[in-house]
Amino acid sequence: MATQASLREPLAENMRRIGVAALIGVLACATIPGTARSATAKAANTAAGPVIQTEDVERFYKVYDAAGGHPTADQLQHDYLDPGSEGLHHLAKVRNVTGTRIADAIVKHPEIYTNARQCMVVLPRVRQRLKVALRKLGRLYPEARFPPVTIAVGRGKPVGVGSPDTGLQIGLEALCATTWLNPNVEDRFVHVIAHEYIHVQQSATLDDDEHPTVLERSLLEGVAEFVGELISGEVAYSGLQASTRGREKQIESAFVADEDQTHLSKWLDNSTLEKQGDLGYWVGYRIVKSYYQHDADKRRALREIIEMTDPKAFLTKSGWYPGIPLQ
Repeated sequence: MATQASLREPLAENMRRIGVAALIGVLACATIPGTARSATAKAANTAAGPVIQTEDVERFYKVYDAAGGHPTADQLQHDYLDPGSEGLHHLAKVRNVTGTRIADAIVKHPEIYTNARQCMVVLPRVRQRLKVALRKLGRLYPEARFPPVTIAVGRGKPVGVGSPDTGLQIGLEALCATTWLNPNVEDRFVHVIAHEYIHVQQSATLDDDEHPTVLERSLLEGVAEFVGELISGEVAYSGLQASTRGREKQIESAFVADEDQTHLSKWLDNSTLEKQGDLGYWVGYRIVKSYYQHDADKRRALREIIEMTDPKAFLTKSGWYPGIPLQ
């Protein structure tokens, strides 16, 4: 679901990647071919898929429980953040996650941290399923990068940040709070993380565009939705499939009229905790699916989808039109 700026604060700022809610941010993934990678990312890339690290979550709840659900800023800093993983340290650095800010979030939104326990319980199964999905990515797209995935606890946002060099960091409590993405907690984590991991693979040419068009951003998200579904079995924004059924031509005709606009809020970054928006994700997904279905060479098509740099040329080659029936 760019540079390491976004998964933005509040919602419009937090959702350059996933368009998730006001308490979360969206992943900003810059993929820069040829750049040096961290030692951790290199090691992960030589293994059968990435390292998926969840130990930070366990350490957080040890601190949290020992303090009766009211840990101090000093306890969170010294007992949770300081001894944390490389991924947690990176998240703290780029998104200003400190003991003080986590303590403040616990006071203001205690339910987020209480409810996040239900997501903690499913992490072992999430890890198993993600390993399978990301290995499949490697088989389908041999050029795939495999930086590590870290699931940790933050300050209520962002959902995550990431890059091919530093890996992907997911905020347990933020993603857990975004229940409209998928009511099944385990499925939500698997499909959202698969979506975000595809962003790690994409070209920086479009991610770094400070003024993307509706088409450009929608295709970036559509690629993550389509390839994420290909490897994990379902899109991250599963609710859009049902809410758009029977209205494909109407919605997509309106999209065509807006595709060159740089004001994105009609199509992207407009979800809230109460209501799902982000129809650009769905339209982008359908354009990408059309591209894939029209190419007899699926391996080549997938490579061109992930490595897309020219949205207009991609749209033309896709064979997509408003309301196109897709399998």
